[in-house]
Amino acid sequence: MATRILGAGCAAIALAATLVTTGSAQEVVKVGLILPMTGQQASTGKQIAAAAKLYVDLNGGLVAGKKIELVVKDDATVPETTKRVAQELIVNEHAKFIAGFGITPSALVIAPLATQAKVPAIVMAAGTSVITEKSPYIARTSFTLAQSSVITADWAFKAGIKKVVTLVSDYGPGHDAEASFKERYTQAGGQVTAALRVPLATPDFAPFLQRARDAAPEAIFIFVPSGQGATLVRQFVERGLDKAGIRIIGPGDVMDDDQLNGMGDAVIGTSTAHMYSAAHPSEANKAFVAAFQKANNFRPNFMAVGGWDGMHLIYQALKKTGGDTDGDKLMAAIKGMSWESPRGPISIDPDTRDIVQNIYIRKVERMNGELYNVEFATFEAVKDPVKAGTKM
Repeated sequence: MATRILGAGCAAIALAATLVTTGSAQEVVKVGLILPMTGQQASTGKQIAAAAKLYVDLNGGLVAGKKIELVVKDDATVPETTKRVAQELIVNEHAKFIAGFGITPSALVIAPLATQAKVPAIVMAAGTSVITEKSPYIARTSFTLAQSSVITADWAFKAGIKKVVTLVSDYGPGHDAEASFKERYTQAGGQVTAALRVPLATPDFAPFLQRARDAAPEAIFIFVPSGQGATLVRQFVERGLDKAGIRIIGPGDVMDDDQLNGMGDAVIGTSTAHMYSAAHPSEANKAFVAAFQKANNFRPNFMAVGGWDGMHLIYQALKKTGGDTDGDKLMAAIKGMSWESPRGPISIDPDTRDIVQNIYIRKVERMNGELYNVEFATFEAVKDPVKAGTKM
């Protein structure tokens, strides 16, 4: 504005000011977070967005001379919306990273966009194994369902559980969980007497739980996405499956830290396999949980740690490239990266760009008046079994 007042005689100064302004704008690195901030999986978006913001707040908004700007967009877990928002972020906002992706269909729909634009896409939530194979520009900091499902099968059979019904949400991660568990469990000698799939969009678990109870299993292997566990547990108790001595086993999504306190004493003693618990005893996790709760007034869950580590991956990639935002250079920096997460030691497999991490067996216990998933066994450095071509 002041430059305009000086008039034509200072045209050169005005041009220089424009160039400086343009250069400054180029120093901003936008990270587009595409998350379900509304709808059934809103807790996923809430957790990841909170963790990403916390990471920036605690680690500073500058990395390798670039200013990090988070741009949060709500896709309400509608893949068509995910695609549109991703296009807007890449084309209009000039985002150098896109990240988040609450469910598998949302992650899959952006794969061609990431490839075409050569923009790294960091999966902080979705857990189907195939996702990272859909684009060389996708890396993951969350988990795969096969990681925890295979571990569940190993543990359950050794714990003396010989007869199981599987109950999963009817989409990619559920199919992965069902197949990975069943293959490993039946190879060990266990029996799967029924395989039940529940619609993802409007789940009513009651009739499926009744069918499971009628099969008289010792346990039900359950996978439902983050945010649906409380509803399932309530209906599980209402239909008396806990009183019938039927146990819940499976990936830890169903015992989500975000909802665990509301599930009540009926879940005490429930054992699941997962990559994170808010009760993980490391010093790094204690500091993370304390900072997260102070900033947000709620407990972090496994989605939060996926968001936290996703931001760490972005920061470290930029540091390794010296702030260069070329997509190929960033992906080269990401491959093989390792660090100490609040969940424990993790790394990015250089061949698959998928996460390698510990899987823990946990039991719900009451600690200091609250319910927590308390870890009691550790399976170290678990790769995605599907890509590894082995079931551990």
